[in-house]
Amino acid sequence: MTKTPNEATTNADPQPVRGDRGAPIMGPRNVPIERENPDLLASPYTDQGTVPNMKFPFAAARNHITSGGWGREVTARELPAAKTLAGVNMRLKPGGIREMHWHAEAEWAYMIAGRCRITAVDNQGRNFIDDVGPGDLWNFPAGIPHSIQGLEEGCEFLLVFDDGNFSENETFLLTDWFAHTPRDVLAKNFGLPESAFDRIPTDVEHTRWVFAGDVPPPIQSDVVQSPAGTVPTRYSYRLLEQEPIKTPYGQVRIADSSNFPAASTIAAALVEINPGAMRELHWHPNADEWQYYVSGKGRMTVFSPGKARTFNFQAGDVGSVPFVNGHYVENVGDEVLRYLEVFRAPRFQDISLNQWMGLSPRELVQAHLNLDGESVAKLRKDKPILAG
Repeated sequence: MTKTPNEATTNADPQPVRGDRGAPIMGPRNVPIERENPDLLASPYTDQGTVPNMKFPFAAARNHITSGGWGREVTARELPAAKTLAGVNMRLKPGGIREMHWHAEAEWAYMIAGRCRITAVDNQGRNFIDDVGPGDLWNFPAGIPHSIQGLEEGCEFLLVFDDGNFSENETFLLTDWFAHTPRDVLAKNFGLPESAFDRIPTDVEHTRWVFAGDVPPPIQSDVVQSPAGTVPTRYSYRLLEQEPIKTPYGQVRIADSSNFPAASTIAAALVEINPGAMRELHWHPNADEWQYYVSGKGRMTVFSPGKARTFNFQAGDVGSVPFVNGHYVENVGDEVLRYLEVFRAPRFQDISLNQWMGLSPRELVQAHLNLDGESVAKLRKDKPILAG
């Protein structure tokens, strides 16, 4: 792709100037943010019209710090364009516990660093336990109770929920339910004396959410045998063990219900783009796209009818692309750009602009774009995914 010179990207003192267009800022400014968003400060000449904001950094989200770690969320409240999915970035100390709980939404996760132990029980009393590490996924369907606990080195992970209005402050917590149930009812339910519940967390402190704990023992000694057995469909998936789709410009791994059956409502792709290369011009015909940038620097232009807007991304940012809107993601840094594309859909689907044109009659494409016959003949009939 040919880049239009942008002084905001080449100057330590970024300015809204492109060639003879624009002028230096004379008023108050926030230079660090301007440096991170050069294509907002000096938009490409191809940008046009009013396109909603499609970027929000986790660094700007309120962080809930506790004895066991922390968590921060980006939902439709922070990023209104992201209507179908919400994300939580969470850190657990060694032994730190994400309280036993469940949601009205499915929970999909990507392990960023460290290791943790996940547990769950399904509606037939079949249980699941696994230790997961960097690059691993898990998915707990809506209503399935589960827990997460940091192992020796602690961990950090991304959670994605299949509702843009999800909130970590509105989950069904074990201690919360106990605190809102009369003790005589607890005693009757569990067949224990009321005195057994004298030390349950009080109304003031009942919401533990994320709290400190001891590092759990080796998994072999932590397993509880269920009379009903273990869940038939694993709730975890080793994404990095999957053979990627490799190209000269990078590689892609896709996880959806076809290879990770537990993730029946969330599909995803881990995209790795080499410096100077790009995720080709494309769109998704079945869902909005929710993005999480793991490493590197990228830029994306989102195209809507008669409108376009360009955004810059770095590690920790969240991006959003509305259903069927055209877009690309370009690596504008000097290291591999790694990010997640996530969808509220059972299967990953995209449509390639290059392939669409390559599979259309040549004279039809020429009539639209005034391309010469040789150029049209070079258009791809397969799906390139990445380009450079």
